[in-house]
Amino acid sequence: MKKIYFILPILAGILFGSCGIFVRVLTQNGMDTSTLLFSRFSISIIIMLIFILATDKNMLRISSNELKIIIIAAINILALNLCYTISTNTVPLSLAAVFLSLAPLFVIIFAYIAFKEKITSKKIISMILIIIGCSLTTGLLEGNVFNIGWIGILAGIGTAFFWANYNIASKKILKDGTSTYTLLFYTIIMMTIILIPFTNFNQITTFINRNTGTNIIFLIFNALLTFILPYVLLTESLNYIDAGSVAILAAGAEPLAALFFGITLYDEIPTMLIFIGIVMTIIAITILSKEEYGT
Repeated sequence: MKKIYFILPILAGILFGSCGIFVRVLTQNGMDTSTLLFSRFSISIIIMLIFILATDKNMLRISSNELKIIIIAAINILALNLCYTISTNTVPLSLAAVFLSLAPLFVIIFAYIAFKEKITSKKIISMILIIIGCSLTTGLLEGNVFNIGWIGILAGIGTAFFWANYNIASKKILKDGTSTYTLLFYTIIMMTIILIPFTNFNQITTFINRNTGTNIIFLIFNALLTFILPYVLLTESLNYIDAGSVAILAAGAEPLAALFFGITLYDEIPTMLIFIGIVMTIIAITILSKEEYGT
């Protein structure tokens, strides 16, 4: 196994860590959650379609069996994005990202059931470290847990759960030979259609009209950096790495990126316990890397 494959989910995690920046800017400009996601997905459709037409039109072909899995993937990825958007708007960026670190717990269990992927001692240790790390970031031991909205906490945990379901559904369809781009393209279409009744198109046009050129570019980068690139990297890595490992590698990289963005852009200085929780997540990645790649 080439080491470049385990770099893919790490890069994806870093990109996911930037999601909160786009979410906060769009929310502050009056865009609600459903509308924000619609703008992200609809633009992603255009970008993905251009890429597919320019590279391989055969990726547009899809069978009825593939469609069933894609519907499951679409529902989970939509729920994931809804939960993550709510989370990033209600808790610090670093905390929202660390909640997503719970995803490997679900992924490893689901992957064992679906694909008989081994649950090794090092994976168990990694999971325990992640649980402790996420518990620390809630501020429970500092007595200020009630300063964090429970909606944000539940949304953060929901993000992890739905991400795990998407991970497993993607692994299944990729094992059957479906292209990463085919999976993502039709998943995006379905999510966009589902969101149409809940979208306020006036919010989108109002945002664009405030500064047309700059804001259109902002929306394009929102789609590219927080959806297309990270999901392509993650989904592609599932072709070469077991689902549990992908989840842990991505989950560990994201808090670091989100912490960096939170500190530099929003002055969200983590407490010592929050910092320790994030460090534990990094240690979990290191342990897993030694097992998977002998590093």
